[in-house]
Amino acid sequence: MRNFIAVLFTILVNLSCAPKEQSKPLPRIAIAGLAIESSTFSPATSDVAAFRTREGKEIFNYYPFLDSASEDRGRAEWFPTLRGHAIPGGIVTREAYEELVGKTLEMLKENLPYDGLFFDIHGAMSVVGLDDPEGDFIIRVREIVGPETLISTSMDLHGNVSWRLAENTDLITCYRMAPHEDALESKQRAVENMLDRLESGKGKPAYKAWIPVPILLPGEKTSTRIDPGKSLYAKVDPMTKKEGVIDAAIWIGYAWADEPRNHAVVMVTGDDEKAVTESAESLAQSFWDVRNEFEFVAPVATLEESLDMAIASDKKPFMISDMGDNPTAGGAGDVTWTLTEILKRPEFKSENGPTLIYASIPGPEFVEKALAAGVGGKVEGTAGAAIDDRFAPPVMLKGTVEAIKEGDGAAEVEVVVKVGSVHVIVSKKRKPYHNESDFTNLGLKPREADIVVVKIGYLVPELYDMRADWIMALTPGGVDQDLERLGYKRINRPMFPLDKDMAEPDLKAKLVPAANKLD
Repeated sequence: MRNFIAVLFTILVNLSCAPKEQSKPLPRIAIAGLAIESSTFSPATSDVAAFRTREGKEIFNYYPFLDSASEDRGRAEWFPTLRGHAIPGGIVTREAYEELVGKTLEMLKENLPYDGLFFDIHGAMSVVGLDDPEGDFIIRVREIVGPETLISTSMDLHGNVSWRLAENTDLITCYRMAPHEDALESKQRAVENMLDRLESGKGKPAYKAWIPVPILLPGEKTSTRIDPGKSLYAKVDPMTKKEGVIDAAIWIGYAWADEPRNHAVVMVTGDDEKAVTESAESLAQSFWDVRNEFEFVAPVATLEESLDMAIASDKKPFMISDMGDNPTAGGAGDVTWTLTEILKRPEFKSENGPTLIYASIPGPEFVEKALAAGVGGKVEGTAGAAIDDRFAPPVMLKGTVEAIKEGDGAAEVEVVVKVGSVHVIVSKKRKPYHNESDFTNLGLKPREADIVVVKIGYLVPELYDMRADWIMALTPGGVDQDLERLGYKRINRPMFPLDKDMAEPDLKAKLVPAANKLD
């Protein structure tokens, strides 16, 4: 017994003196990205000033799931570099692209090495003289961080996934809702997919399946609020529940840029080749099978027909989407054609005519005149068509200044001028009007107006909930919804619906090599 106690004591002493296992160090993860939709069919260009950039720790303010108290924030050591976001617009200048990418790369060099990188992009950036900017960007990032770093990419479903973007990213996902009510949820999924792979030691997925689908449709025909988009995207999440699948995604693509990468894509990532390829092929075939079922998310008509309906309606507010110059899709935002046509209508000539709110037209010189006149003063001048005058010249506005608001983050200065029964919002810089407060802050009451005309495509949730009735007007501009009028020259053909009688495409999955397996 005495010997047993002595042996036990020796074992306990040895155990207490044994070196303790060191806790595993947290993974080192960088954050970078640029996001913009840019139409190549608009004469507008986007420079550095168009981007709102966040650098360093300021980037965390963009991601609630990486708040200082969040679980995900504590799962890694984070190295945020530069994340830039711009309102959709014209093609990005090469100088702006090089400046923003160059700064990102320099910041990435400061804290090498990295275990992972969260690459937060849109996927529809066009740059002067450069095809596939996101593909170029990620290759240059790879040159800094190396082929072993796990890159997880988050995208808008209206982005484009080229082969080289697919090659150089390891994990990839995109939104599953349009409008994009799941944007932050999708970004969080991209981050957590990466964290899970790093913590488990599984690292890069064994398989990435990529399928180009020869379909190019505008977002206004592919909303997930209605079928077939709703049912199509409902098939994505179940694929991710399969054993051996990490994530699955369908990209509609961006219709208003004339580049070879612009088309729909399906991608699935995971560790089981059969599950990954079959899931990708199933989603691609499902998309192709419903191609003829996509219709505009709301009724469409000419502007004249839209105004006739709105004037005759007793529903308030009757919303009209001025689609062709939608600044949130890439339009210049200063096409005056629609406003010019509205002001021609006899119904709106009198102050007592149907109340119409028009949002909006940029006109910095007109804004200066309104500021000088003051609220209640008379003002006369032109606005709009400084960038895109292809369809109508600057519009003449002569009326009473109803409101002035300074300090807006996008518009800088906004004024409301009443011309007849039309309340025109004129801004110093272009701004999308998506929230009720955008109107009420200017003293306008959109719910009581007879007609509200907004430069937008499908209505964002707040405007959608406000509408009493709604029609989308087929108006001209850089994001014309009539794709056949755009005159594509460089996209791959055949392409549905431009080539309606095209043969059945090859929708077999193409396995993409891992970034550390490229030649």
